Amino acid sequence: MTSVPLDRTALLVVDLQNDFVHPHGAYARGGLTNPDIAALPGRIAPLAHAVRAAGGSVVSTHFTLVPGRGGEPMMSPHLKALRPFLKTGDFAPGSWGHALVDEVAPSDFQIEKIAYSAFYMTRLEWVLRKAAIESLIVTGIVTNGGVASTVRDAHVRDIATTVLHDGCAAFERASHETAIAALRGIARIAAIAEAVPGTLR
Repeated sequence: MTSVPLDRTALLVVDLQNDFVHPHGAYARGGLTNPDIAALPGRIAPLAHAVRAAGGSVVSTHFTLVPGRGGEPMMSPHLKALRPFLKTGDFAPGSWGHALVDEVAPSDFQIEKIAYSAFYMTRLEWVLRKAAIESLIVTGIVTNGGVASTVRDAHVRDIATTVLHDGCAAFERASHETAIAALRGIARIAAIAEAVPGTLR
């Protein structure tokens, strides 16, 4: 594959938020950092700029902890057990931590999500249909979580999807590689350099 057509195509940036990626974000505070994830904003930024310049759209998804009464975030029991360091204000709508990282911002459309898939109980499908977007180029984190779940849900909706293997990452490289291999049956797998020629130096 030499290129991905940008007509009616969107770059989908999954959960590249400050609270996940930035050195001052919630995950870094909890001791969860990863060099592969940290490298993604710089790797994806040229692609996002190229997509915009070519008339395509950039759609960002934002994992969200909805504040309950008193501001305490509403979390599922498994997330509380898995990420006990998460606290009031983390991933809160409108907060710095909830926002797309500066290197890739701004996005044309922002989608709040509460689970792995960006389609689950969100307006993503509605936005794609209204914007006449028929195909997705997927990047972001984590490959075996939000990325894989979103790609599978795009597949059952007959939305053509390309996953950029070097535009995604997970907390363990083996998990990333296993997830990419498993997605080959339902999505095109490509490199960032193949998506829009000239975006990488």
